[in-house]
This record gives sequence, C-alpha cells and structure tokens, in this order.
Amino acid sequence: MKILVLNGPNLNLLGSREPGVYGNQTLADMMAGLQDYGRARMIEVEWCQSNEEGALVTRIGESRGRYDGLIINPAAYTHTSIALRDALQAVALPCVEVHLSNIHSREVFRHTSLTAAACVGQICGFGAMSYQLALDALGAHLKK
Repeated sequence: MKILVLNGPNLNLLGSREPGVYGNQTLADMMAGLQDYGRARMIEVEWCQSNEEGALVTRIGESRGRYDGLIINPAAYTHTSIALRDALQAVALPCVEVHLSNIHSREVFRHTSLTAAACVGQICGFGAMSYQLALDALGAHLKK
C-alpha cells in the first residue's frame, strides 16, 4: 500500500510556529515518524509540503495510479480552497483530512472545511498522532 501525505501552507514552520497550538515537533520529524509507523504496518508513506495551492492541486492530480490513497492537511486552505476540493473529487482516491489542532474548538472561521466533503473522513485535535490515526483509518478503509 502506498499513501501520499500532502501538507499545506505554513506547516513548514512547525516546531517554532505557535507551539502552544501545534506542538514543538517539526514537520520533517512528524513525517519521519509517520514513515516509520507506516513501515511497521506495511504501508509506504511519501510526503510533501507546499505553501502554494497550485502545487498541492498538481500533486493531487498526479497521484492517480501512483498511490492507493491520500492524507491531506490543507492547513489554511481547508477553509478557502475549492480548487483542492475539486482536485480531490477528480482523482477519486480515498483521502483523510488531518489537522493537528481541533479546528472546531478554535476561531469560528476555522469550523468550516471546504475539503472534508471530498474525503472519507476527518481527524483533528491529536497533534502529530492525528497523522497516525489517519493512516490507520485509511489503511482499514482500503483493505475493505
């Protein structure tokens, strides 16, 4: 099984960006941990991060036929990007949306996700473990 993990804007700043909200781990550390977690479950994990919406849309479009599923942390694009939602729907790969913080307990503008409806599920609020939970859920979904 091969999964692509897409990370949106400002996640490259993890480790120093609002540690009270997002923790102290860097994105690279989180993704290395997720790759180890996946290997132990016979799941190959590749990941990327971009601050540019178009680059994320392009990676989603290129994923069909290369990956069995996607995990996406759209970050701020969660609340604004119809383009990401359309790309996820177009490739029709199972996808889980992830957020490190609980978006539903934060500012009101963060409560609405434009991308979640194009996903099989959403996991939020568990910090770096949110990615592991998403990988487990997606793996189980794909094995059905």
